[in-house]
Amino acid sequence: MRLKSRNARVAGIYYLLLAIAAPLRLIYIPSVLFVQGDATKTASNIAAHETLFRLGIVTDLFSGTIGIFLALALYRLLKDVDQKQAVLMVVLGVIPDAIYFFNVLNDAAALILVHGADFLSVFEKPQRDALAMLFLRMHGQEIAAAEILWGLWLFPLAILVYRSGFLPRFLGVWLAINGFAYLALSFTGLLLPQYEDVVSRIAFPALQGELAFMLWLLVMGAKDLPATRSNE
Repeated sequence: MRLKSRNARVAGIYYLLLAIAAPLRLIYIPSVLFVQGDATKTASNIAAHETLFRLGIVTDLFSGTIGIFLALALYRLLKDVDQKQAVLMVVLGVIPDAIYFFNVLNDAAALILVHGADFLSVFEKPQRDALAMLFLRMHGQEIAAAEILWGLWLFPLAILVYRSGFLPRFLGVWLAINGFAYLALSFTGLLLPQYEDVVSRIAFPALQGELAFMLWLLVMGAKDLPATRSNE
């Protein structure tokens, strides 16, 4: 297998692992355990499905780790296109991964409150449940903030893909649109949360840019150019 194609498929594998792991805590666990506006029911669900909730914490840590390897794999693939843009891509790509590690503290705090450890006996159970819900909400707000960085890192990646010559240009365009969609979702969630579901439905096709890019890396790889291209 040629070098470019091998590097592309390695990046695709990391992307696939991230796509498998991240939705567990991001989408599945909130949909089955969290009850909007009901702290007591949410706390009961977490206590009854503690293993699933803990698995969400583990997958957040796993996703953060894989995200770092993904950024480095894409740097190795695209650094010869434009090293400055590649470095910017890595910086913007790694910062959200740090948020994954920091964000597990909110879930850990919620789990401790749900358990009602002895040192928390000064709080009544409804108070502990409310505090647990608060930490879960903080987790969600940090994800909304991280979406800004999820969007920003796609812009240098889109430029690199578009200019590479060994990946299709339409993927670069789609990744840029995907970046704008993440920014729209983030600002809507932070400023106008009542419209978040509407914006999410509208933005859904744009958000498939990363999926298309991942599948192209896995299936098609990248073609080797006769000479290394470099942009100062």
